[in-house]
Amino acid sequence: MIVSSDINRRSFLKKACGTIASIGVSALTPGVSFSKEKDMTLRLGYLPITDATPLLVAYHRKYFHEEGLQVAPPVKVRRWSTLTESFFTNKFNVTHMLFPIPIWMRFNRKYPAKVLAWNHMNGSAITVKANSGIHSFNDLGGKQIAVPYWYSMHNIILQMGLRQAGLTPLIQPQSVLLKPDDVNLFILPPPEMPSALVANKIDGYIVAEPFNAIAEMKIGSKILRFTGDIWKNHPCCVVVMNELHIKSHPIFTQKVINAIVRAQLWIKKNPRKTATILSREGGNYLPVSEKILERVFTEYAPSIYGKGNTPQAIYHPEWNVQRIGFQPYPYPSATQFIINEMRHTKMEGDASFLKKIQASSATSDLVDDSFVKRAILSAGGLEQFDQTFDIKNPWNREETVSL
Repeated sequence: MIVSSDINRRSFLKKACGTIASIGVSALTPGVSFSKEKDMTLRLGYLPITDATPLLVAYHRKYFHEEGLQVAPPVKVRRWSTLTESFFTNKFNVTHMLFPIPIWMRFNRKYPAKVLAWNHMNGSAITVKANSGIHSFNDLGGKQIAVPYWYSMHNIILQMGLRQAGLTPLIQPQSVLLKPDDVNLFILPPPEMPSALVANKIDGYIVAEPFNAIAEMKIGSKILRFTGDIWKNHPCCVVVMNELHIKSHPIFTQKVINAIVRAQLWIKKNPRKTATILSREGGNYLPVSEKILERVFTEYAPSIYGKGNTPQAIYHPEWNVQRIGFQPYPYPSATQFIINEMRHTKMEGDASFLKKIQASSATSDLVDDSFVKRAILSAGGLEQFDQTFDIKNPWNREETVSL
């Protein structure tokens, strides 16, 4: 039940924040002194996509510095595989990752990856050429569709739609002839997707922004469907750290999450300024113009993408979601949904480990929400990020999916 009373909300937040403040940092991390962590340097790695926005804004606006952290300049990489390998080797101690990647890391590779927060929600789409004749999932039969990584929300959501349409996702060489109800999937780095679409090497792709907006504005492509219109406010990238570092540096970890949560709240209130910071003309974190990024952060109008448009990219305007959203709390229901859906998703490599884990216990093992809860309460509570949350059950939600 959602309580609408502002008085009840304020009372809840005041009480919660007061409790956190009264505990204090030292009590939250017994036996750990500030001196133990003072020389720890934050090393950020990121892909030049809007998934990385909170990390980049927290750096650019000096939120990490204001928490008292030493921070190296963020390092840009082009491929998810490179980011994953760099995290394995401790080149980066904090990064954003597609949510399924740490699931694979922890339960298949036995690497102590820990999810501490959601980095963003939605922020992706399926893009096709304007003259392709592709107007719905049903039209993807016999097509070649690129995905950014096998262990990605993109691959999961795309295959959910294909199965619903009665199509069969395959992973095979592009030279192999497809049947009318087959859809061939393969990996392509996000920066290469728009040019591959122009060159007719692919029929479409599903990926994070800004590569959907780039295709819209530069080559006249169309959005087939926004992923946030399929799964309401779904997580995409998450904040990941090594569990061993978390345990040995809890104060450092809390400060990192404080800054990221603070950045997410600022982004929600300042979408156009965010576009400027990320752009070539601003902080040059993404090699993209401010105009394209403004489309990502501000353009989600049903008049452009909803009923009456072909393709129809928005079917659920009543969901009141954004093209890309920011809410840091890692709802357990979403993690469990992802793990269950991964079992039905085709990927290269051995994914048999997914049959051996139980979704609820795996969620508890993978995610540590204690740091982000404290940061959210210090920022004013979940109401600052989602006014529809249930005040009587604030750390849970039901997942909404409609293909």
